[in-house]
Amino acid sequence: MTVLNDEQQALRDAVRELAEGKIAPRAAEIDQTGEFPWDIIEVLAQHDIFGLPYPAEYGGLGADMISIMLAIEEISRVSAAIGNIVCVQELSGLPLVNGGSDEQKQRWIPDLASGKMLAAFALTEAGAGSDAASLRTHARRDGDDWVINGEKRFISQGDVAGLVAVFAVTDPRPEAVKAHRHLTCFYVEKDTAGFSAPRLEHKMGIRGSTTAELAFNDVRVPDANRVGEAGDAALEYAGQRKQFGRAIGQFQMVGAMLADMATRTEAARQLAWHTAERISAGDPAAARWAAMAKLFAGDTAMAVTTDAVQVFGGYGYTTEYPVERMMRDAKITQLYEGTQQIQRVIIAHDLLSRAEG
Repeated sequence: MTVLNDEQQALRDAVRELAEGKIAPRAAEIDQTGEFPWDIIEVLAQHDIFGLPYPAEYGGLGADMISIMLAIEEISRVSAAIGNIVCVQELSGLPLVNGGSDEQKQRWIPDLASGKMLAAFALTEAGAGSDAASLRTHARRDGDDWVINGEKRFISQGDVAGLVAVFAVTDPRPEAVKAHRHLTCFYVEKDTAGFSAPRLEHKMGIRGSTTAELAFNDVRVPDANRVGEAGDAALEYAGQRKQFGRAIGQFQMVGAMLADMATRTEAARQLAWHTAERISAGDPAAARWAAMAKLFAGDTAMAVTTDAVQVFGGYGYTTEYPVERMMRDAKITQLYEGTQQIQRVIIAHDLLSRAEG
């Protein structure tokens, strides 16, 4: 079991207070209107939330992975949409942090860490979601520049991001595709000619975190915006409501549901934290651990929120209580960043490859 140190506990408590005081009061309204919550972005920026995953030498806080997860968990507890915004800001900077040059890091990370600029991670396409080998967006070299053409779908914050990590095919040869060395990551700045976000998705949940379709029409970016080598992309009521004179939580069946919900949630949390420790330690099986954590946590989120609606009865289906929003928000955790089916493929492939080795 993961034991939090004093610094991690202090961070968790501070973010919980921030989430409950500033984010929770706005969560339902953000969900209803679907507006992008710029006021909350400012609050997160003022409290250095966006800086947690970024290196201190470039203006971030250089927090450990457990601390980052704690912050996202506390924010997501009151609003999955806002939690997703924080996740995307971290995800979109990963190619830069892991594979960017010092010049690139100095150019972009300070604004990402301060929240002055939001970022997006543009991998998914209409015909290629979790299967990166099927991407059709391509980039061709033209002197000192690259020219990008194609479309991306379901890109979180794609319409509001000032910087977008775009994955494009630069080596379409079959042998390169088979070896997964055909993709290159480019950072495209918002005002670049030919780049647009022509359409927003209308989603069941996490409505405050906008999801856009992106178009690239002869988008010209300098080679200085390429991350890594070409063709090698750098790669979270029952005790109050009464029936028949008793709190509903006192009924045996409902109590059993609550017990199962709590147990599954804690199991998912511990698996996620253990995965973070494995990744931090450089475990060669990190991809499998991450896939297992994502698989189990996503299914748990959907199951627990569905049961929560059941516990609330008819009230759970109305907007009077937040559990219906939580259930709608939870569904995306089984879909984005690799579907549950893809996570099973990753897990099985790793297990079989180790057995064969």
